[in-house]
Amino acid sequence: MAGIIIKPRSRILHGHDWVYGSEILKTFGDPVNGSVISIRDGKDRLLGSAMYNAASQIVARRFSRQRQDLDLDFFQRRIAQAIEYRRRRKVDLRTCRLVWSESDGLPGLIIDRYGSAFVLQTLTLATDQRQGLIVEALKAEGGKLVEGEMVIVERNDAPVRRAEGMETRIGLLHGEKTVQQVEILGLEFEIDVLHGQKTGFYLDQVENYRAVGDWGMGRRVLDCFANQGAFALACAKAGAASVTAVEISREAVGQIAANASRNHVNVETVEANVFDFLKEREAAGAQYDLIILDPPSFTKTKEKLHDAMRGYKDIHLRAFKLLSPAGLLATFSCSHHVSSNMFRDMIAESLVDAKRSARLLETYRQNADHPILAAIPETEYLKGFLMEMAPGR
Repeated sequence: MAGIIIKPRSRILHGHDWVYGSEILKTFGDPVNGSVISIRDGKDRLLGSAMYNAASQIVARRFSRQRQDLDLDFFQRRIAQAIEYRRRRKVDLRTCRLVWSESDGLPGLIIDRYGSAFVLQTLTLATDQRQGLIVEALKAEGGKLVEGEMVIVERNDAPVRRAEGMETRIGLLHGEKTVQQVEILGLEFEIDVLHGQKTGFYLDQVENYRAVGDWGMGRRVLDCFANQGAFALACAKAGAASVTAVEISREAVGQIAANASRNHVNVETVEANVFDFLKEREAAGAQYDLIILDPPSFTKTKEKLHDAMRGYKDIHLRAFKLLSPAGLLATFSCSHHVSSNMFRDMIAESLVDAKRSARLLETYRQNADHPILAAIPETEYLKGFLMEMAPGR
């Protein structure tokens, strides 16, 4: 087997599964992009088997600490293990992320389930080249969960594929029904797995929708960056006095309205840039009792981190000024480059500038179907806080 020898102090020696080009001492056996290689240290000790792609910044991604090929048996076994893990964690398997990349020992492979539909993403060259095997394995293991027709869609339109030297594409791989009616936390949603945002829904926030929604009872709620309106709907269902959902996407605004109608709750929808909307509401002297900030990632790279933090501070400053004396702010960041400490420091600075004080009531993280590996910090990316304004401070 071809392979690489890594330099001393490389991150893989400390439990990580990635090898960057700068960490390679030398290659041997002429490894081919997309192939399986062995990783060895300077004393020729085997550290595991990995997916290889010299066109990527991450040249090697370890998927086993033994000699292992990427064959049908391997994919079927790992998918079955991922399903069993979620079953043990009591995840609702009807709508969840069944496989999440490195966290399930399948680097670059994502599989989401919405009812009878499975959405597949192959984000590394090695998994993309073996998509046929993966589909076959998914039919065998995922098919055990479905009664009736099974649908498999590929949503390989993620920009990260370009970093692996691959083109983007979407398509129907198996079955026909690409629009699914699913129930999430007692709410009904219509999910278009072929054309919806990302793979159709933000599954990493499911339990947080419930937690934040419970605080909505009797409150005037503002849901910013609402996407399909899951936070807004959860608050409305809990008995909020009023709910306003703001989204810049006209399509998403239409989905929020349709979802509200489908669940027989009242949600006011606003098509607007959140930054502009908050500024206008502040000028109008508006007040809310619960504001939810769940923006898309403001940065995918460390180089853009400063600009991202400035954007976060802007929306938090305006949100704090719009909150009632004992109002609540539920705020999230989905960028792994923004640590929890950085996020809290930014919140504290925003409170100072807004001349407000706040108590920390709850902390949030990604759903259990997005497992966190202790030695791979990139797998822990979603963080959130619930803050209560301290009246009279």
